[in-house]
Amino acid sequence: MDRLFAANEKEIRDAYTTDVYFERTNKILNSKGLGEADVWAEFTLGSLPKKWPWAVLCGTEEVLRLTEGMNVDIFGVPEGTIFRTRSPKGIRVPLMNIHGRYTDFGEMETAMLGMLCHPSGVATAAARVRCAAKEKKIMAFGNRRMHPAISGVLDRSAYIGGCDDVASKIGADIIGKEAAGTVPHALMLMMGSDEAAFRAFDETIEKIVPRIMLIYTFSDEREASINACKIVKDLKGVRLDTPSSRRGSLKEIIQEVRWELDSKGYKNVEIIASGGLNENSIRELMGSGVSGFGVGTSISNAPTLDISMDLVCKNGSAISKKGKFGGRKYTYRCPRCLSMDVSLSENDSITCSCGSGMEPFETPLLKAGKRVHNRSPAEIRKYVLAQLKQLGEL
Repeated sequence: MDRLFAANEKEIRDAYTTDVYFERTNKILNSKGLGEADVWAEFTLGSLPKKWPWAVLCGTEEVLRLTEGMNVDIFGVPEGTIFRTRSPKGIRVPLMNIHGRYTDFGEMETAMLGMLCHPSGVATAAARVRCAAKEKKIMAFGNRRMHPAISGVLDRSAYIGGCDDVASKIGADIIGKEAAGTVPHALMLMMGSDEAAFRAFDETIEKIVPRIMLIYTFSDEREASINACKIVKDLKGVRLDTPSSRRGSLKEIIQEVRWELDSKGYKNVEIIASGGLNENSIRELMGSGVSGFGVGTSISNAPTLDISMDLVCKNGSAISKKGKFGGRKYTYRCPRCLSMDVSLSENDSITCSCGSGMEPFETPLLKAGKRVHNRSPAEIRKYVLAQLKQLGEL
């Protein structure tokens, strides 16, 4: 049987997935006696897509797992940091600095950037959905839109950005929760009716699994919702996944279903909306009586952040390519408004435009290849949400 196209972990660690010119660079440097050169490299971002004013850094943990055991030091802002890309003077803000012999880590540039760029985009999109949904529940449904090899990455990133639950078992294991889901249209189609599917689910699936029934495969949303309430004793909610071709106003459909449920005595039954939702459509649905959202493509297909890794110091001397600024830099952040700045000194005195004194913000993450500390996805997510509240986004 032929292998699947996805790289396995050994292939990633062996640099089999790297851009080949990094391998050739190491070969050249070693042949010319430059393999021992001591360097600093920084990870920065010039601008954000979609005119986003801020982004969420995500993927740091995987970079650390990749580099653990290498003879390198890594310093950086904490994973989950909400950041703007540049200082007030237009200097790119370093999100991470790596120190060591270039030949010890250079071949990992492709992998390290990939572990930061896409996850940070996904986490940022999830955070923006979180801001739109406010306190309402969000389930991440985006794995079917991307390659299955990265399901765990997608779910972890979406959760860190603010989603409450994830759908895949691998993602749930990574974040330390149970996988969440409702019912697919396939069950209704195979059982022959909504009602038969409702009964079969309730009779077969463990009671610990919340009963959230999918509405509209065959029936009118209002009718099917009431039928689900009658058939499933401990019904938690109904999910509306009305296709756009039949939808009209989804907000009005939700309002109608909510009215019908309330009038029939099912006020505790939640309404979950799904189907092509994004931060804008979610804002439009707020106030309709909706309880939560299943969001897929708009999160998993988030724009990738164009983070780059650049050498800025070699054997103690500042270096840089054109368009970048040389020298080992230190990141500062204002504790009040969360603005960030940059200095060549780790003990600088910087006053933010809001009047507060900025504080050194980077922290050691890896020392001589050994982890300094570790945080769970739940802790990182809590950090993201706290920052969003501080910025007035939640």
